[in-house]
Amino acid sequence: MTFEQLNLIEPILKALKQEGYTIPTPIQTEAIPVVLKGYDLLGCAQTGTGKTAAFSIPIIQKLEEQKVLGHSRGIKALILTPTRELAIQIDESFAAYGRFTKLRHTVIFGGVGQKPQTDALRSGVDVLIATPGRLLDLIGQGYISLKSLDFFVLDEADRMLDMGFIHDIKKVLPLLPKKRQSLFFSATMPQEIERLADTILSDPEKVEVTPPSSTVDKIEQFVYYVKKSEKMDLLIKLLQDKSLESVLIFTRTKHGADKVARVLTKAGVGAEAIHGNKSQTARQRALSNFKDRSTRVLIATDIAARGIDVDHLSHVINYELPNVPETYVHRIGRTGRAGREGIAFSFCDVEEVPLLKDIHKLINKQIPVAGGNEFETAEVKIAVAEKKEALREESKKRNMFGSKRDGSYWRNKKRQAQNGKQQQKIAGKK
Repeated sequence: MTFEQLNLIEPILKALKQEGYTIPTPIQTEAIPVVLKGYDLLGCAQTGTGKTAAFSIPIIQKLEEQKVLGHSRGIKALILTPTRELAIQIDESFAAYGRFTKLRHTVIFGGVGQKPQTDALRSGVDVLIATPGRLLDLIGQGYISLKSLDFFVLDEADRMLDMGFIHDIKKVLPLLPKKRQSLFFSATMPQEIERLADTILSDPEKVEVTPPSSTVDKIEQFVYYVKKSEKMDLLIKLLQDKSLESVLIFTRTKHGADKVARVLTKAGVGAEAIHGNKSQTARQRALSNFKDRSTRVLIATDIAARGIDVDHLSHVINYELPNVPETYVHRIGRTGRAGREGIAFSFCDVEEVPLLKDIHKLINKQIPVAGGNEFETAEVKIAVAEKKEALREESKKRNMFGSKRDGSYWRNKKRQAQNGKQQQKIAGKK
C-alpha cells in the first residue's frame, strides 16, 4: 500500500514526497479512507504509530475540496489535545502536509500571552489546534466561534482523562454543531474512555491496529534492579556509553527531573529538564536543543513529555517507574517511532517491584533483566526476591479469601475462625 493508493489529492502527495513519506503506517492505511468517506472514527493505536497524519491528511484533503467549492469561512476543524508540546507538533504536521494547499491553521495554548494567538484568529483560520483551558478562555472572550465547525478531533483522550481535562471537554461538547464529523484517538481504551467516546461519536468505525496498552515490538526493553540510592550512579555509568545518542529520561516529579539534570550536568553530561513549572520559552528551547542534538539528554515528567516527537530517539530510561502501568507504554513509545528500532531501560528498586509486576501484567510479558549489572548486588537480589515472594503470598491470600473490598475476604475469615472454634469444642468433648 502506498499513499497514492489512498486516493489523495496531488498537493498532499507532493507534500508527503517532500517529507520522504511513501508507505503509510497501519493506522494511516485504515483511518484515512474512513475519514475521507465521512464516517466518525474511534482510533486506538499506541504512541509513535502515526496517528497525527492519520487524521490531519484526510482533514486537509476534505477542507481543500470545500475551498474549491467556495464554502463559507470560519473555523472548520478543531483538534483538541492535552499539552502545549503536542499541540505545536500537530500544528507543524498541518503545515507540512498542507504546504501546497490554501488552508490556514493556528495553534493556541496557555502559559503564554494571548495576543499573537488572537491576532491569528482575527485573520481567519480553517484549522484550530488547541489545549482545553486556552480554548475555553478565548471562547469566553468572544474570539472563537465553533458554529461553522465540520470536524472535531479529540487526540490523546486517555491523557486528557489522566490530566483532569474531562470537565473542560464536557464544557466544549455543547458548543459544537450537532452535524459534524468526529474523530477520537487514544493510545489506551479503558472503560472511562469508551464512555466518553460514546458521548462524542455517532455510529463510528473502529480502527485498532494494535492491542490496547501493547508495547511496540521493535523496542528492546530491559530492567535494572538497583538500590534507590545508587540509581544516579547507574545512570551516569550508562550514559558513558556514546551509543546512547539521544536519551529521554523519565522521573515522577518536577523536582526529580531538575535534580537529575543538575547532577548529570555536573558530571559532564549535556542534559536539560522539561516540566510544567518551566516557562513555555524554556520548554521550547530545551526541546529544540534536544531535537537538533545540541543536548544529548532530556529529563521529563510524564505530562510534559506528551507530544515530544523526536526523530531517531535512541533510548528511553525510566529513572523511576510510573505509578500507573499504562504510563509505561506511553513513555517507551517515545522511541521506536515510525517503524524504527529503540531501546528502553527501566530502573527498579525494591519498593518499585509491585509497580513492575503491574507493568508485566499489562503488557503480558516479562521485561528481561539487563545482564552485567554491577549495581545488582547479592543484597539487592535477595531484597527483590523477598519482595516478589511477599507479593506472591499476598496474591495467594487474595485468591483464597477473595477481595477485601467486596466483603468476601472478611466473611471467609469469620467462617474459618468459627470452624476453628467448633473443632476445638469437639476436641474438648473427646
